[in-house]
Amino acid sequence: MRKVADITVQAGLALLLLSGAITAGASQALAQSAFENKLAAASKPKPNERLLVEAAELIYDNDHNTVTARGNAELHYGARILQADRVRYDRGTSRVFAEGNVRLTDETGSVVTGERMELTDDFKSGFIDSLRIQTTVQSKGQPLRTRISAPRAERIDGEQTSFDYATYTACEPCKDHPERPPLWQIKAAKIIQNSETHTIYYEDSTLEIGGIPIAYLPYFESADPSVKRKTGFLTPRFVTSTALGTGAGIPYFINLDPSYDLTITPTFVSRQGVLGQAEYRQRFDNGQFSIRLSGISQQTPSAFLPGPLGAADRDFRGSVESKGRFYINDRWRMGWDVVGVTDKWFLDNYRIRNQNVTTDYFREAVSTAYLIGQGDRSWFEARGYYFKSLSSFDWQKEQPIVAPVIDYDKRINGPGVLGGELRLQTNLTSMTRDATDFQGIPRTNAYVFSPSVGGVNYPLYETCSTFTRSTCLVRGLAGTDTRLSAQASWRRTFIDDYGMAWTPFTYLRADTFFDSPSLTGYQNANVSSIASVNDGAVSRVMPAIGIDWRYPFVSDFGALGVHTIEPIAQVIARPSETRIGRLPNEDAQSLVFDDTSLFEWDKFSGYDRVEGGIRANVGGQYSVVTPSGWYANLMAGESIAIAGVNSFRRGDIANVGLDSGLENQYSDFVGRAQVSPNKNISFIARTRLAQNDFSLNRFEAGVIARFAPFLPLDTSVFYSYNGAQPALGFDHRREGITASATYHVTPNWFVSGSVLFDLTRYLDNRDFYNDALTNYLANPVGAPPVYSPGDRFFLTGLSVGAGYQDECTTVSLNYINSPIATALGTREKNQTVLFRVELKTLGEADLKQNVNTITTADGISAVR
Repeated sequence: MRKVADITVQAGLALLLLSGAITAGASQALAQSAFENKLAAASKPKPNERLLVEAAELIYDNDHNTVTARGNAELHYGARILQADRVRYDRGTSRVFAEGNVRLTDETGSVVTGERMELTDDFKSGFIDSLRIQTTVQSKGQPLRTRISAPRAERIDGEQTSFDYATYTACEPCKDHPERPPLWQIKAAKIIQNSETHTIYYEDSTLEIGGIPIAYLPYFESADPSVKRKTGFLTPRFVTSTALGTGAGIPYFINLDPSYDLTITPTFVSRQGVLGQAEYRQRFDNGQFSIRLSGISQQTPSAFLPGPLGAADRDFRGSVESKGRFYINDRWRMGWDVVGVTDKWFLDNYRIRNQNVTTDYFREAVSTAYLIGQGDRSWFEARGYYFKSLSSFDWQKEQPIVAPVIDYDKRINGPGVLGGELRLQTNLTSMTRDATDFQGIPRTNAYVFSPSVGGVNYPLYETCSTFTRSTCLVRGLAGTDTRLSAQASWRRTFIDDYGMAWTPFTYLRADTFFDSPSLTGYQNANVSSIASVNDGAVSRVMPAIGIDWRYPFVSDFGALGVHTIEPIAQVIARPSETRIGRLPNEDAQSLVFDDTSLFEWDKFSGYDRVEGGIRANVGGQYSVVTPSGWYANLMAGESIAIAGVNSFRRGDIANVGLDSGLENQYSDFVGRAQVSPNKNISFIARTRLAQNDFSLNRFEAGVIARFAPFLPLDTSVFYSYNGAQPALGFDHRREGITASATYHVTPNWFVSGSVLFDLTRYLDNRDFYNDALTNYLANPVGAPPVYSPGDRFFLTGLSVGAGYQDECTTVSLNYINSPIATALGTREKNQTVLFRVELKTLGEADLKQNVNTITTADGISAVR
């Protein structure tokens, strides 16, 4: 006998109807009920938890002591929600039976679905048939869903779920063919998910890729996807190389506390033994720091080159790395990045990654410590630097220790009628090096033939045993060099009745150099011709006054866009620069004259040089912007030395200024052109033309294009040309092309690549042939020289790769061929294959393999 009535459930739950009587058979009526919190004593419920029920039909069977909710039944108990086509509650056993499209959501947001569930009345324990669990977590800012499915599972105390013959994956099912297996999944005889320890255990498991078994593990465990930190083993790291042998690193992560942890990674390699690594990380309320130690007592040191080209004479090798960031308050912060190694080849030999190691042509590790403060209109920064050379051909004694470097920059509004902006800039820099860093200037048409690297010829350089300006460049002085600089400036812009913008400005610059040179003790230390060496403290003052004038003409042509023509003129009056070439130049050796520096008050890149003399900078620009998104900009101009000493005509100890395009009274012409037909395509070109004959001295041009949605291709191509600058050490022009592209074959598959062509390598062979032919004609002995034109498009660098990426998997394979400079001065290639696989929530692994036949730059012996 079944009866629908307002009754109270006595066996564990009390039911209170919230609205009216429910008519039997009314399948679309809404029944809302509340089960009061009178659970059985054994269940120990929370005082405020009660069961709320919503259903189309509610049936009470007093004979069988059951309550049944049918038709979109939804039961709420605390934070847990049970949904099903039909739910039956047995008051005698305190069990809940749910059937048909059953869905259980717990307090963490995890969703359990199945065809049938048998649960306790608080939904914490029970059995589930045809189970599926979906959990959503945030991974790198994107939602990541994981799924566990099984024909039958048991839920125990709401903390642990045991799945029989289950599968686990983070991949979305195929929309068109959901019956197909996901890209990857783990099948196991038993999977146990513990929500208390946030761990998933797998027993008798197999990893399948596309439904094909590829790996078997009798037992392993992984962290729950919601867990960011958990003690356990991480993804192994595999190593293989001729010097190290074959091996693997097995990281073990120890979660000591929510605020600090330790990772220990022993790496076993067959030729060298055990590389030990330990990394400690800790967070504080105002920052964090980490420290990593690495070390190995090598079993086969002879696998590496003997000194000074390698570490064959070392048994123990290691490194220490540390990084810290701390916020003192909302305006001040401090930190450090430190790298220390026993030898310059260790990090590369043992494949230890560090973001502070640069690898483009020159390898070095940069250590720094800093203090930074930032106000509303002010900036303070104090730093110290240590540069560790990691290349065989660099001499560590030529590398400086720079400490401190202190910068302060403050801007304020000009007082009273003066108005405008006042700015104060100060800089204190001190550096010390043991040996003077010299570079010989290349000899004209003098080359040495190198058959070991394909018959390429390389220029001979002048010998700099003693410093002479005609043969040597000084990149850095031995000893201690300290400089204190300060500059105060003012500027204000006025716009007259005709729309012309006038910006008068003035500044006063003062520098003091304190030198304690090292004249003896190391090769190439004789720099006695530099006056400041014997002067001790030397000061320099540079006052300046100038005006900047601009007159923009603007016209709006509607659909044809807004057109602007703007002539620009600038005049700066200063006394001549003093002591040119008789002071150190450490931070102003990079001088590029182009459109970006044309109207700079001082065109030198650093404080060690200061521009002097009366100079005018003139030019103009034209731009157009249309409603359709078309944008174009053209700019051209030149710089004119009017009076005084031209700072760029007289080179310093590094010859900075010479061959720059500014050394003559009338500078080279500089220009820029930029065209963007839409937001996806941009063309840009820069040029510097000789003032007397418009010959090309510098040219850059490139295009960046994104063709989506019409074509899934992103690409860029750039061409660069730099004319010969013999005074700066470049005896012939430099020319090259770089190109890169990424093509998305499908939304998930992509291929990418980049190339770098050296268009001037063939000049070595041509010039060598001319020099050899001249010598042969003067003394015709032996066979005449044979001209080898070389390769015009010499492939200097290459990178190609392909990959796949979706919501659960990332796979990539890349081949990288990059240039390196070796200890012998020859050019070789570093060829590397990098394979990387990431299975979301399980881990990632990568394999990096050098494929060079002979390498000398990394300290590895060519004889194994």
